[in-house]
Amino acid sequence: MNMGLQEKRKQRHSVFKSFVFAWHGISGAVKSERNMRIHLAAGTAAVFLGCYFSLSSVEWLFLLTAIFGTIALELLNSAIERTVDLITGQIHPLARQAKDLAAAAVFVYAIFSALVGLIIFIPKIF
Repeated sequence: MNMGLQEKRKQRHSVFKSFVFAWHGISGAVKSERNMRIHLAAGTAAVFLGCYFSLSSVEWLFLLTAIFGTIALELLNSAIERTVDLITGQIHPLARQAKDLAAAAVFVYAIFSALVGLIIFIPKIF
């Protein structure tokens, strides 16, 4: 019976540690990645505009999907870049392609996010 209690405590500790590790990843990306800071600034501005214009629930869903999707992809892009750098210290065509493809994914989603912002805010501004 005591083993069950120890396992539950270990699981809770594990879950808590997972959140701590995730927070370290986010804060590290904010400190070291210029593009992450740009995405966060744009997202923050969009949230303030959303509050100012009293967005509908559906508009908020699209806006938050755009913001958090861009941030999540930027985190993945950074992880891929670091992994490639760890695996090979040399300039290799496949390493470059991996990094370029990850950056392209962020770029495509950032375009989507900008379009979402324009579709939502242009009619409200004008």
